[in-house]
Amino acid sequence: MSTTPSARLLQHVTVVAEVASFLAYRAAQTGLGVDRRLVETAALLHDIDKALPADHPLRSLGHGRAGAAWLREAGHAELARPVAAHPVMQLDEPGARDWVTNAPLEDRIVCYADKRATQRVVSLEQRFGRWQRKHPEYADRLAETLVMARHLESEVCGSIGIRPEAVERLRWVDEALARAGLGERGREAGGGRSAGDAASDPGPTAAA
Repeated sequence: MSTTPSARLLQHVTVVAEVASFLAYRAAQTGLGVDRRLVETAALLHDIDKALPADHPLRSLGHGRAGAAWLREAGHAELARPVAAHPVMQLDEPGARDWVTNAPLEDRIVCYADKRATQRVVSLEQRFGRWQRKHPEYADRLAETLVMARHLESEVCGSIGIRPEAVERLRWVDEALARAGLGERGREAGGGRSAGDAASDPGPTAAA
C-alpha cells in the first residue's frame, strides 16, 4: 500500500469526502438517520485500491470491490459496502434503480459525492462529459448511466431538501491530515505517483 498517493488522487478524494460530509450534515439537520463518520471515512477511502501495487492480488476484483476487500482484511468491514458500491458503472448494473431508491443513505451519499467531484465540485454533466470525451468508446453506455446518476441525484438531494446546484464542500480533510502530520507530505507527493494511482476521472472500466 502506497503511503504517498499522488497529489491529484489526494485532491480528488478530499473533494469527495468534503462533498459527502456536507450532504451527511444536511441530512442530519433534516432529521434523517445518517452515520456521518461512516460517510466521511468511506468517502475519503473510496479509491483506496488505487494505492495498491499493480500486481496486488486484490486488483483482480476490480475497482471498488478491491478496495472493499482490502478494508475488510484491514478490519474495517463497515466501510466495505459503500466503497464497493461507488464506481460509476455500478449504476448500469441490474438492480441499479432499486439500489438508487432503497440502498442505505450512507452508500448513496458516497456514490453521489464521487459523481460531483473531480479536482473540484462539478455538475453531473461536467463529470460525465469528461468521461465521454476521454473514452468515446463508452459514450452510449455512459449516457445511459448518466440517466441513473440523475435519478440518484434526485433521490439524495430530494431527501435532504437541497437543490443540486447548492451542493458544496464542508472542509475538514486538510486540517485532519495536518493534525496527523500527513498534510504536506500527501500534497507534495504528486511526483511520486505509484503504479496504482489513477487520474481522478478514469475510464468506466475502472471508474471512480
